[in-house]
Amino acid sequence: MRATLRWAHSDLRTHRGEALFLVLATAGVVASLLLAAALFGYATNPWQRVFTQARGAHVWIHTGPAAATDGLRSLDGVDSVAGPWPTASTTVTSRGARASVELRGTSEQPAVGRPLLLSGRWLDPATPDGVVLESRLARTLVAEPGDTLALPGAAHELTVLGIADSAEPRYSPGDRPGLVWALPSAVPDPSGQVVGLRLADPDDTDYAVQRAVTVLGAGAVSEVSTWQQARAEAQGDNRLLGQVLGLFGLGALVAAGFAVHGAIATRIRGHLRDISILKAIGFTPGQVVRIFLLQHIAYALLGATAAAALTQALGSLVPGRLGDAVGVWQGLPGHTVALFAVPAGAVLFIAAITGLAAWRAGRVPPVPVPRPVSPSGGRLSGAALRALGLRLPPALVLGWHKAFLTRRLRSLATVARLALPLLLIVVALSAWTTIDRFHSAPERTGLPTALTVHPDAALADASTRALLTRDPQVAAAYPGVEVAALVPGQTATIALRGYGTRQDPYPYTLAEGRPAHGPDEAVAGQGLLDLLDVGVGDWVRMTVGDQPQILHIVGRSIEPENAGRVISTSLDTLHENAPELGGPTLYQLRLTPGADPAAVAARLTAAGQGRLDVHTAVNPADGLSPLRGVVVAVIAVLALIGLIELLTVIGGTVRESERDLLALKAVGLSPRQITAITVTATACTTLTAAVVGTALGTPLAHWLIDAQGRSSGIGAGIAQSPPLPLLLLLGTAAVLGATALATLPAARASRRRLADTLSAVT
Repeated sequence: MRATLRWAHSDLRTHRGEALFLVLATAGVVASLLLAAALFGYATNPWQRVFTQARGAHVWIHTGPAAATDGLRSLDGVDSVAGPWPTASTTVTSRGARASVELRGTSEQPAVGRPLLLSGRWLDPATPDGVVLESRLARTLVAEPGDTLALPGAAHELTVLGIADSAEPRYSPGDRPGLVWALPSAVPDPSGQVVGLRLADPDDTDYAVQRAVTVLGAGAVSEVSTWQQARAEAQGDNRLLGQVLGLFGLGALVAAGFAVHGAIATRIRGHLRDISILKAIGFTPGQVVRIFLLQHIAYALLGATAAAALTQALGSLVPGRLGDAVGVWQGLPGHTVALFAVPAGAVLFIAAITGLAAWRAGRVPPVPVPRPVSPSGGRLSGAALRALGLRLPPALVLGWHKAFLTRRLRSLATVARLALPLLLIVVALSAWTTIDRFHSAPERTGLPTALTVHPDAALADASTRALLTRDPQVAAAYPGVEVAALVPGQTATIALRGYGTRQDPYPYTLAEGRPAHGPDEAVAGQGLLDLLDVGVGDWVRMTVGDQPQILHIVGRSIEPENAGRVISTSLDTLHENAPELGGPTLYQLRLTPGADPAAVAARLTAAGQGRLDVHTAVNPADGLSPLRGVVVAVIAVLALIGLIELLTVIGGTVRESERDLLALKAVGLSPRQITAITVTATACTTLTAAVVGTALGTPLAHWLIDAQGRSSGIGAGIAQSPPLPLLLLLGTAAVLGATALATLPAARASRRRLADTLSAVT
């Protein structure tokens, strides 16, 4: 054991830099995986907690005010029913903020779908105008218990009694109204009603929706939402951040494992004589393997323990969503298991990779085999001889020969190990560039308009357009209608939109097909295509009330809203098929380049004098701002792993140069030229790895980002490659860094004494 410890101590003193970088890289990898686990827990647990405590309904069905809902209680699989409760759509204003809401009349706190009070109290008959707000709506309105809400055209105001959490789909400005619970007397003219179904088996949701729509009649159903939709909306960007961190953490773990494998293999080749001596004095093959295994397990264990301790102690102090996620995760039941399992898994993986490499050390014979003094690569190739004949610098030719033509299999493995972290860096840069594209060119990512305006019903179409286009920074105002439509099979509702006219079409962002110009033509989002299992060129049928809509899908649009479950046509087509929908209910505004959407929205709100509800478009990249910090941290960890591999490459190249030193000096090369050979070989290896990493990383990043786009419903076509100058800068930095790191050890090796050189090759 003393000999083992002495060997490990001697090796640590010789390779302090590599040991430090390995500890830091392991710490970064484990921290990434722990943060990914925290984000997954943070994404799922808050909504699941609310749903469980509130005994949430698995299905919410909005119907007309006269729909008979008594038959829903007797449906197979329905455990209990919430409602029906009368509803009315309106807008409320508080402290200058305006929001679309759904007033829901209920006399007592329901047993199913119960709102969980966060502050204040529940409805009280002594306060007939009292209401309880859903928490996200309250944050938008900056409302607290005791505040008042103004209703359009009403003399009285609503008084906020409480704020509550709900497991239903949450308020989204311009997309989904917020929930306001009120006494039935506060909803005197309901426009509909809502009923919730809690199921015995949540997996039967689609079947239950189909049966419920059959009982109610398709014409009576205006919208259906399920618990899966509410959960997906609640998880939102947190789950995506967790997936990104987890993906890069696993990729970095694999890269770190390969880097450790390469470092040990190179170190074994450089210590063959020492290992033979250890065996000659009595070390067994198992003891030799344990020397390398325990040493690198100790490095990995130190890094993993440090990462776990720092994440536990300081993770919740990180500003923003990551800190919030760690704080919530630390209170979850599975937190302790994950805190030990993730570091343990990383250490075991590195131990397995280390064991595979260290196994070679156990096979080294106890009697060292004399190594030839001749150049290890054998004779020069014909291409190298022709290059020398053209009077190219010998250092350049011999360096290229050493990098690629000596031990080709080993050279390919070295290039692959060095290319892997560079490949992952290219993927990380692609994620950064794609997020930037959502902000810099939103019209190319499904956001051609910046503002959505909902006018009062009393405001005529011509008056609304004149009011909107009067602003000098409004380039175009597209009238539109959006309604919920039942899909075939009556298992879900989708968004049916009619935007723009045939004379002034809406500028959809198309990823496939062509724009919808003719009658009954439409474009659809990826989420709708997946839901209905159709593609571009197919005809689809849906139902709006009692009126069927049959549309021909001629293109796929990038749709960041409603999980891509959107089908869009022109307002003309929608009115031809369903005249009862009436005039436009909203307007999408395209602004002039450089216009500030918030400033334009404020001017329009003031000009409308309370008759316009103006919202800025929700950019899906807004919630991904923490991803920039994640990308920076991931690149730093991958750079450390690449540095470990680079030091391994340099060490192996320098050791092999020692064997060629006598021959190179015999043919008349100077120490400077010999140094240049090693530096050139290292630079050529790094350049090849950079080219391979960039060439493979760019399409891999496109595939990964587009796959995420498809799974989220936005659709493929959003991926953006890093700018070419940035990729060139990455490759140049890698090559120059490798050159700088290789220069000093190569210069030292080229000036070694003759006796040292003879001892190295014998």
